[in-house]
Amino acid sequence: MYFTKLMLSAALGGCLLLIACRKENVQEPESEYAVMGDTIYLKDGSVTLSKLKIITASLESYRPELITTGTVRAIPTLYAEIAPPFAGRVSKVYLHLGMKTQPGTPLFELISPSFIDAQKAFFQAKSEFEVAQLALKRQQDLKANGVGSQRDLEEALANYQVQEKEYQNAVANLKVFGVDIDKLVLGQPLVITSPIAGEVVENEVVLGHYIREDDPPHAKVIDLSKVWVAGMVKEKDLRFIGQLDSAEVFVTAYPNRSFKGKVFYINEVVDEETRSVQVLIECQNPDYALKPGMYVTARFLDVPEQVIFVPAKAVLQMNDAQFVFVQVGDRQYQRRRVTTEGAPDGRIVIRSGIRPGEKIVVEGGIYLLEAR
Repeated sequence: MYFTKLMLSAALGGCLLLIACRKENVQEPESEYAVMGDTIYLKDGSVTLSKLKIITASLESYRPELITTGTVRAIPTLYAEIAPPFAGRVSKVYLHLGMKTQPGTPLFELISPSFIDAQKAFFQAKSEFEVAQLALKRQQDLKANGVGSQRDLEEALANYQVQEKEYQNAVANLKVFGVDIDKLVLGQPLVITSPIAGEVVENEVVLGHYIREDDPPHAKVIDLSKVWVAGMVKEKDLRFIGQLDSAEVFVTAYPNRSFKGKVFYINEVVDEETRSVQVLIECQNPDYALKPGMYVTARFLDVPEQVIFVPAKAVLQMNDAQFVFVQVGDRQYQRRRVTTEGAPDGRIVIRSGIRPGEKIVVEGGIYLLEAR
């Protein structure tokens, strides 16, 4: 019995010794990389080396752009709503839809009692002014010849000054309505003229129609040789837009044509619902192709600059940080944090973190990431 136990103990000890020896002979596979800080060192013969594609960073010309939608608007200073200054009845109509106008072009005539009263006031003021002018001249002549008195001269001068002021006020009242006082005839109708050059786009003036002073405008004239395009830009993108920056406008009605413009005004107020800011683009429109109310696509173009481009898959992300791997030596790759911006062609613009001439891993960086 004792011998049997002794044999079992010896056999068990031999097994343990054999297992221990085998453990000593089994070696862990050697790592193909080493890590020091943000730099990864690949050892000679590493399979990861064959999976890496490297390019040298260089500067390329880039013109940042931003695309948004918008609508065409008439420029307020090139837009006129025609409303007569007096109530009256239309006695003659000249205007029609599509009619081209210049400042002073007759649109229609109006027989207005108020205008006739203004004429009467003008002619009366003119007559009294002329009488006062003659009276003053007579008193000046009498005083110069030693016949008239100083008192009479002063009274004539005071009356002249009062009548002159009344006459100037009457002239001003008529000139507001574009009346040529040198051709004015008592009882003539009021001629309503266009205040701007443009085109008649709305006409509700009817011969014989009585127009009241508080009526809405009965005609509209617009100059569409220049128009505004109003686009909405998200507040996060405002840094890409500056006043007088170039812009292009595209309309579905003209698929093969673009309209050039410049940023005219950037609103100072942000729309709280859309978190956007209205931007006005002024476009030349000589053939009136752009019409108010049209929906358009607007592309804002910034000043050209020199930047570094990389393929999108070269940029990796961990948490909230973006980075690339930069080759800093033989089989040495440093993780470098960068700031980026998307480009229209799908590439990535590197705004900071990389210098021209540095070598960047553009493929296979995910294998280096596994070494972290």
